[in-house]
Amino acid sequence: MNEIFDPQRLRRQLPPLSAAAAESGPQVQAYRQYYGLQHRPDIHSRLGWVEASGRRLAVQGWWRDSARATVLLLHGYYDHMGLYRHVFDWALAMNFAVLSCDLPGHGLSEGEPASIDDFAEYQAALAALFEAAEMLNLPQPWHLFGQSTGGAILLDYLLTGAPRPDLGQTVLLSPLIRPRAWLRSKLSYHLLNPFVSQIARRFTDNSSDSAFLDFVRRDPLQAQVLPTAWVGALARWIPRIENAPASTHSPLIIQGDADMTVDWQHNLEVLGSKFHTPEQLILRGARHHLVNEDEAQRQRLFALLNERFS
Repeated sequence: MNEIFDPQRLRRQLPPLSAAAAESGPQVQAYRQYYGLQHRPDIHSRLGWVEASGRRLAVQGWWRDSARATVLLLHGYYDHMGLYRHVFDWALAMNFAVLSCDLPGHGLSEGEPASIDDFAEYQAALAALFEAAEMLNLPQPWHLFGQSTGGAILLDYLLTGAPRPDLGQTVLLSPLIRPRAWLRSKLSYHLLNPFVSQIARRFTDNSSDSAFLDFVRRDPLQAQVLPTAWVGALARWIPRIENAPASTHSPLIIQGDADMTVDWQHNLEVLGSKFHTPEQLILRGARHHLVNEDEAQRQRLFALLNERFS
């Protein structure tokens, strides 16, 4: 009988990434089966933890010996690695290695659910992902992919960090700068913050794939709260990014025009002023969670990526 995936058990059993094996026990296999991340005999795989800001950060990757480059993937807010199998499959089909992590407070990583005190904690997570890629000796160039908050982490890195000289392309999928209705949300934060530390999460229809939306609502790795600490960290981060000096980097920005999660028109305007001739592609009718849109939209997304990475 197959073992049932138990998030708490897997967190306790997760080994350091340096000691992780391709087949790490029944809970790893149950996790992969639950999220459709099946092990394949021709591909190396690892799932383990690395340390970032004093917390264990869950990291996993897949690669062939012949891999020609690496995709480093950062997920969106409330997400985790298990929801990104379509990206993993695309990367492996392109003969890329792929490495990802669960952000602090997400998925299998440690931390208060869906919360941070400062966006600098996300930069520490990205630095730990770089270190993990070096430890596994994954092939360069390293292409950076970020969905929503993952995209925010990457644009923060490009604008305010010291980007590595060996990076490949940066792909920002529905990148977060300001969420939709941000002024109203910020007012609510200032009114609520003195009295509550969190409010109940409200699930939104951020994809046109109804099966995905149903899966997320039943997903045992989903946080059920919106911490006011995270909203406060976002409120401090937005003006810092909007006032940051421009960068010479040229990311690829892909955005759906039916996105009701971020203020995408404002965000694209900011991004256009911050980077050197960034390529902005609009997916007509696509919502926010581009990598988990319906099949037709996903095919359009990956066709665009194929054109730019073939």
